[in-house]
Order: sequence, then C-alpha cells, then structure tokens
Amino acid sequence: MALMLQFARLTPDHLDRCRASALTSPGASPGWDPPDGDLLDTGWALWGLIRYCRHTGADPELITLLDRAVSGDLDGNVGFLDHDEVYDVFGDPPRLLAPAAVADISAALDRLQLGGLLADMPASAEVAATVCGFGAGFDGAVREHLTEHFVALREFYRTAARHTQCVVTWVD
Repeated sequence: MALMLQFARLTPDHLDRCRASALTSPGASPGWDPPDGDLLDTGWALWGLIRYCRHTGADPELITLLDRAVSGDLDGNVGFLDHDEVYDVFGDPPRLLAPAAVADISAALDRLQLGGLLADMPASAEVAATVCGFGAGFDGAVREHLTEHFVALREFYRTAARHTQCVVTWVD
C-alpha cells in the first residue's frame, strides 16, 4: 500500500462542527465531510521534492517551508480527527495549519521559483527518480511530476488563504 500526502481546506466553523460531533457522537465520529473540491492528494511527489532539496543543499528555510506545508503545525488542536473516518490511523494523526499560517505559507509558495530550484536536476529520469527517492521503478518525467504536484499545492494554499480557511494535512 502506497502512502499519500492528503490535504483538506476547511473553515474554522467546519472544524468546530467536527469537534462538536466528535464530543457528542457514538464512537467519537467527527462527521468528516470536506467537499471533494477542498481535498488534495499529492501522492508522494512533495516528499520527493523535499528530498531533492535536501540532496542539493537548498536553502534550509525553503526546506522548512515545504516540510511545514506538508506536515502542518504541531500545536493545532485537532486530536478529534485522530479517527478512522478521517485517515487509516497509519502514522501521525492529522495536523492543522490555522488561517494565518496558511496565508504565510501561501505567500511563501508564491515567491518560490521552482524552475530555478529544479534547473540542475539530472537529465536521466532514473537518476532523478533515485535522487527524489522514487526508486528505479518510477516511470515518468520527474521534473514534470514534481512541478505538477507543487503547482497543485501552491494553488490549494492560495485558495485556502483567499477564503481564510485552515488546512489539515495527513498521510493516508
């Protein structure tokens, strides 16, 4: 089973309703029901981008930004989402990024010049896939794969920031 990075955009009110549901429902069900348009699955591409950045000695602030964007903040109070209705209980429970953090991350992602970052990526797809941790079995254009998922993440955060939403991250 492959692990996938998952994201959901939610209003603070929606999270409050989930918290209240978890407190009052049988089995502590949070009533997790974000609209499909507010969900994002980036597979493992962003982990590959972070690994590539570490491998190339990219700016540590960039790596911290990407880690935070995919991992959330530790201080978000979303323990009520630690439920099999939300994720398969593999790894850490979901983490939250509050609207202010989402706005900061969105602005930083907008400033990131991915083309320059990936300019020195090895031409060999096999070597590039290995550097990103995808393994020799990866079948595709690595730079395009990373770019596609980064652009999706940037647009996801941009929309969440524009609507003053939270972002919940988890691995499923």
